[in-house]
This record gives sequence, C-alpha cells and structure tokens, in this order.
Amino acid sequence: MALSALRKLRANRKNRAGGADRSSASGKPPRAADGEILLETVGLTKTYAGADGELPVLAGIDLKVRAGEILALLGRSGSGKSTLLRCLAGLIPAGSGTIAYRDEPLRGANPGTAMVFQTFALLPWLTVQQNVELGLEARGVPADERADAALRAIDLIGLDGFESAFPKELSGGMRQRVGFARALVVEPDVLMMDEPFSALDVLTAENLRGELLELWESGRFPTRAIVLVTHNIEEAVLMADRIVVLGSRPGRIKESFEVALDRPRDRNSAAFEDLIDRVYRVMTGRVKETRVPGRPDEVEPDRRTPANTPLPTASVDGLSGLAEMVAHRGGRCDLPDLADDLGLEVDDLLPLVDALDLLGFAKISGDDLLLTEVGAAYAGADVQLSKTLFAEAALGAPLVRLITTSLRQNPEGTLRAGFFRDVLAHHYTSEQVTEQLETATDWGRYAELYAYDADPQEYRLDEDEQPPPSAQA
Repeated sequence: MALSALRKLRANRKNRAGGADRSSASGKPPRAADGEILLETVGLTKTYAGADGELPVLAGIDLKVRAGEILALLGRSGSGKSTLLRCLAGLIPAGSGTIAYRDEPLRGANPGTAMVFQTFALLPWLTVQQNVELGLEARGVPADERADAALRAIDLIGLDGFESAFPKELSGGMRQRVGFARALVVEPDVLMMDEPFSALDVLTAENLRGELLELWESGRFPTRAIVLVTHNIEEAVLMADRIVVLGSRPGRIKESFEVALDRPRDRNSAAFEDLIDRVYRVMTGRVKETRVPGRPDEVEPDRRTPANTPLPTASVDGLSGLAEMVAHRGGRCDLPDLADDLGLEVDDLLPLVDALDLLGFAKISGDDLLLTEVGAAYAGADVQLSKTLFAEAALGAPLVRLITTSLRQNPEGTLRAGFFRDVLAHHYTSEQVTEQLETATDWGRYAELYAYDADPQEYRLDEDEQPPPSAQA
C-alpha cells in the first residue's frame, strides 16, 4: 500500500473543497488562468551572516508566478521556503540574482503583494476593522474610502459582525480571517501565504481552506495569484495548481509538479493519491532507501559531522513512543496507516522517523518503517536498559558526540553552551542553532551522558558518568 491511508484521515469530515457550484456563488465563472508572468526570479540566492562567513539559505532559484494560479512552495524545515516568500514580497533583499515584478526589477517592498502570516500578526489594541484598514492607511487612503473597503473585505472573508471586536475576543480561526481580510483589502496582484493554517486546529484549518478555495473559484477573490508556503503535502495538492518542491541546505528547486486535477478535488481519487505519492518521495528524498532522510546528500556514518548531519527536532519521548508503536505492529509498519490511526499527517511523523533512522533504531523501506534489532530491543526494554541503549546510539549523533567528547576532554568536565553555539553558528541560523542544542540537551540528559544547567547555560559531565564501551574507542 502506498500513501492512500493519508487521504482516509478526513474521510468522515466535510469535504470543503466540494459540494458547491463555484459559479453560482457570485454569478461569475471561475477565473481564467491567463498565464501572465507577475513575479519572476532568475538565479536568486540568499545568505545570512554566520560566525565565520556566509550561511547559504537559497541557491540559484529560477521561478515564475503566473496570473490565475495558486503556487505552493513545499519543503521541509530549513529549505528556505519562507525566505523565498519574503524575497518575492520584497521584505528582504536577494543576495544575488534578480527578482522582477511585472518585468520591473524589484527594489524594496513589492507593491503588488500582500502577506498572510502564520502567527496572525494582529495589533491587539486595534479592532478588527482598524487592523484591516492598516495597509490602506499606510498607503494614504482617505478614512472614508478605507473604511468602506475594509467593510467589504470583512464581509467577503466572513467576519461581518466582528468589526468592533478586538483580537483577544476572537478564536484562532477568526484572527486568521482578519489577517486574510487585511491582505485582501489592498487587492494585491499576488497574495503571499506563509503556512497560514498551521497554527489552527485541524477542523478550523479545513474549513478556512475550503472557504478560500470557494472564493478563488467563484472569481470573487480580489487577487490574481496566490503563493502558498507549506510543509503539508496534502494541503499543497488540495489547493495548488502548481507545486514547487524545495530541497534543503541551501534551498534549491528539486522538482515542479503541475496539478492537473479539476476542482473540487477528490482526496480519495487515484490521481490525487498518485500525485501525493510522487511529491512525497521527492520531498523526503526517499527514492533511494540508503539515503538518510532530511539531508542534502548521502552521508556515510563515519563522515557525519554536526554540520552535515543535523539532529531531527524530535524529543526522546516522541521517538520512543514511535518505536514502541512500531514494535506493537510486529516491528514493521506502513507510515500512512500509522498516521491514519493517530489522526496525524505523515509529515508530522517524519522528524521522529528521521531520529530513529539516525540512531540506528529503524530503517526506511519504501513507505514502511522497520525496527532494527537494536531498535526492537530499545522499544521493549525497561527504563535502565533503554537509557543504556539510547546512550550508545546517541553517541552516533554528531552533536551529542561533540558535546560528550568535549566535556570528557575538559579537566573540569564543564563547558558553556556558548562554545557549542559558536561552533554551530558556522553552519546554521540562530534559530536552527537553538533547535539543535535543545534536541541535543534532551537526548544527552536522557542518556545520562551530560547535564545542563540553564542558569549559567553550562553543560557538565556527571562525576559518576561511565561512558558506554563504544565511546571508549
């Protein structure tokens, strides 16, 4: 079985993408995709300053955004998709290459775009209407005109009656509606959406996605194109006309998929499932079973370093729980089936899968996750044995090994976290450095390899810590 189970997750939910005649909502036929190029990048690169040089985030991006399409930028964490979106919006400058809006080089903020953020980004001291008017006010639109335009946008997005409410009075879904209204009121050529549904509960996100698609198909949507950043494969296939998959470190276009599926889209159709399968394999890099997930290239175990082998953002509890669930299924399970049982997306399990793979507790075979012999022992062990097995495995993770080895070589058995931050800053952004150290701290504490004191921000080796035999080599 491939990824068909992923689509069953919503089999009993109302399919918001279907059941309504799009043209009847407004009397207008669906928009025609005229294909005019609104945005274009050629050879776009972007770097951020690191501790000892430039940290590449995007490399050689050639991309066109055409009128009449919903374009999804899909990728794992660290692929630079949000950075690319902000470059297109003119919020951050390109490092090299060109960005053009309507054939004109972009210098500064893009006048033809508006942004919807993941975290709503509302001003809490302003009412709904005042938040929606912000963009128009910044453009110098007179008060009466912007009030009329704001009310039309509020009505369009389903917020009628909430004009005088403050953000704290609204649910997450209603706050995000305010974000959409604020972006749409300026009638941009291109609406930019940065994971706009990821902060919402599943049903609210499903409802809002469906309503936006209905507006888009009805022709009432006051924008000519949409660029959606997401890590959710099914969301991309459900919403987009074209999907661009980005690889990681630095972000490059791995493949582009045209979504030739009529709306409303049937999640259970063979064509829908087949496209998800193909996108899944490109996004996760699992065409070759020997490839280590989440890494730009294959890395031999003896050549892994903190730079080329980042720790997956997976807690010990999470990866242990996944190992136990696979063990209960005979040591092998189909990931989509497991996601179906848990009410999750396959994407949600990938960091845990990557962690088990890195630790040598599991292997990937197609869409299946298989426990190794040591992984099966770990899943069935008592607390003390599981700690021993985890400690031995964790020393195969480069950052955990670096911290442990550094502490053992220090006569005091202590080191400030700043030392490791400086090492990682050569290869990661500041946010990624924090994520890497948080995961390494969690793993090292559980394995009793080292402790961490948050007050002085200091790692220390336990006095009675006895390194596993594999660490003595």
